Amino acid sequence: MKKILHYSFLLTILMISSCDKGLDDLNKNKTSPTSVDPVFLLNNAIINSSFPVKTLVFDMGIVQQMVTPNGGVLAGANFNQDSRDITQLPIWAVYYQNVIKYNYDVIQNTKSNTARSNLYNMARIYQAYAFMILTDEYGDIPFTEAGTGYSNQLLLPKYDGQQGIYTKIIQELTEASAALSATGTIETSDVLYSGDIAKWKKFGYSLLLRAGMRLSKADPAKAQTTVAAAFAGGVILTNADNAYIRHDANYNQPIGGILNGSEAANFYLTKPFVDQLKNTNDPRLSAIAVRYVGATSGNGQTAAAGSTNAAQQIGMPMGKDNGTIVAQATTDGLASFYDYSQADRRRIVKTTSPVFLVSAAQTNLLLAEARFRGWVTTGTAAQYFSDGIRAHMDQMATYDANTAVAAGARDTYVTANPLVVGTELQQINTQYWIASFLNGPEAFANFRRSGFPALTPNPYGQPNNPDVPNGTFIRRLTYPTSELSVNTTNVNAAIAAQGADKLSTKIWWDKP
Repeated sequence: MKKILHYSFLLTILMISSCDKGLDDLNKNKTSPTSVDPVFLLNNAIINSSFPVKTLVFDMGIVQQMVTPNGGVLAGANFNQDSRDITQLPIWAVYYQNVIKYNYDVIQNTKSNTARSNLYNMARIYQAYAFMILTDEYGDIPFTEAGTGYSNQLLLPKYDGQQGIYTKIIQELTEASAALSATGTIETSDVLYSGDIAKWKKFGYSLLLRAGMRLSKADPAKAQTTVAAAFAGGVILTNADNAYIRHDANYNQPIGGILNGSEAANFYLTKPFVDQLKNTNDPRLSAIAVRYVGATSGNGQTAAAGSTNAAQQIGMPMGKDNGTIVAQATTDGLASFYDYSQADRRRIVKTTSPVFLVSAAQTNLLLAEARFRGWVTTGTAAQYFSDGIRAHMDQMATYDANTAVAAGARDTYVTANPLVVGTELQQINTQYWIASFLNGPEAFANFRRSGFPALTPNPYGQPNNPDVPNGTFIRRLTYPTSELSVNTTNVNAAIAAQGADKLSTKIWWDKP
């Protein structure tokens, strides 16, 4: 009996030992990655930088391209109204939680890896681009300590002044663009340019040109040297080099998604925007706009009722709410406010429409101004001006085959609208406003920098608006509630340095 018990015990031990040998291997998940190629982190940064839907509420409304007469969660630029929960959503939360974080990780993971030098510098360029958007929207922002929450446990980052941020952005773009090398590893998996070094260089130098032009009033000397360096490096001059994010059925364009969904009947092209295009016989109006003639509700905005005829387009006036717009629509001879022109969601703002970050149109127009100022000495302002218009008209075909502008119509418009002595800055920057349609942050930034187009301030709520004084425009977005309640000390230091946390407070480079 004792022998039987002894053998049983030994057998049990052997079985346990035998089973234990494979447990370590069995418990390893062979399909779950233990590391991620940093190029895919860069891709996450890129695809998350498509402009969020709330840029409709502020940026595009401030520059009077699209507006809604409705309030609630849509209240913002349409009513000159501060809404801190909404000002967090357009750029702040999306960029800091995704774009800045992912770029920072790529930079940290590749800065000492000479084999991935190109990826390191691509991430530096894209990080500079993201920070430029953030500081242009808000002014002083977390910069030096941004993105370090995981690596350094800095969960409450300090804010940097915008002047210093721009100095660093210019340095990063200059160094990273120059450091890109066609002899290094080509990062073919990148979703922006598939690792094309020549195009990444042009993207970096085009951003440097943009950064230099931002300083045209705040620091003209620095602006001139920066612009000259960018031009010498080589910028985007043709649509083949445009920097844009592609969307598809799986990854929808954010603005296209909302305008083809819950807000389809809520946003309209403004009267200033439609009138600018209509009064100059601009063929882009037919490519951009649709009017659902006779519509009395959202359900009436059917494809059959839609007209893209430029002569029939009517923009919605600024300063109306969903009460006063009813009488205005009657005055304008419309069936209802649903009868005003919209950006065509079946063509230019589809769910699969691209989002342009930097385009040949924008770059040529900036060069037109730079040449006018004498900051570049090659070419003529008139040629850059007309090339910019042509580039944007040709770019329209990228949205949809039915948004293409015919070459004949393009050339007729360019011939009829030359650059005129005495009105150069107004003409150039009005065209920049048109060429930046759907790029709300860039249109908003350049409008503040240049003062053009010559728009009339949105009268809603004035003259007694505490956020936007009578006869003025929104100049920045306010800090989100999350920062005020959690990162209180640092955000209050920024407010003390920059000025009151109001929509009307000007950022550093926004000079008269």
